[in-house]
Amino acid sequence: MKGAKGKGAAKRDALKPVDDRKVGKKKAPAKAAKTKGGKAAKDPNKPKRPPSAFFVFLEEFRVTFKKENPNVKAVSAVGKAGGEKWKSMSAAEKAPYEAKAAKRKTEYEKVMKAYNKKQESEADDVEEESDKSKSEVDEESGQEDDEEEDDDDEDDD
Repeated sequence: MKGAKGKGAAKRDALKPVDDRKVGKKKAPAKAAKTKGGKAAKDPNKPKRPPSAFFVFLEEFRVTFKKENPNVKAVSAVGKAGGEKWKSMSAAEKAPYEAKAAKRKTEYEKVMKAYNKKQESEADDVEEESDKSKSEVDEESGQEDDEEEDDDDEDDD
C-alpha cells in the first residue's frame, strides 16, 4: 500500500478544523410510515400459500428426526438433514408428498377464489360511494354545506 501521499491525503489536509464538524454523518430525515420497498401492506385475512411437496415431507420428517435425535435443538440441523434425505429419495418415494401438496394447492385455489370475490365486492362498494357527488354524501351523513364555505373563507386569509 502507498503511504499518505495519495489523493485522499491531500484532501484531508486541505480541510479546516471548522469543516471537520460538517463532514460527520447526518441523520436521515424521518420517513412516513411505509412498508419495505414501497410495497402495500399485506392483508392479514389473505389465505397463506400451500406448502410445497418438500415442506409437506419436512413436517413428517421433523417428528421422526426429533425422536431419533432428542438432543439436537437447532432448526438448521433439522433442515439440512431433511434436505439431504429429500435429495436422496426417488420419485416414487416423493410421490405421496407431491400428491398431498397438490391436494392442498387445489384447496388453496378454492379459498383464494372466494377471497378474491370478497375483495372485488368490497372494492365495488367503495367505488359506488366514490361515484356519488359530494353533496349526496353530505346529505346522507347529515352535514351541511355551511362547513365547506367556512373552510373556503379560511383559505383566503
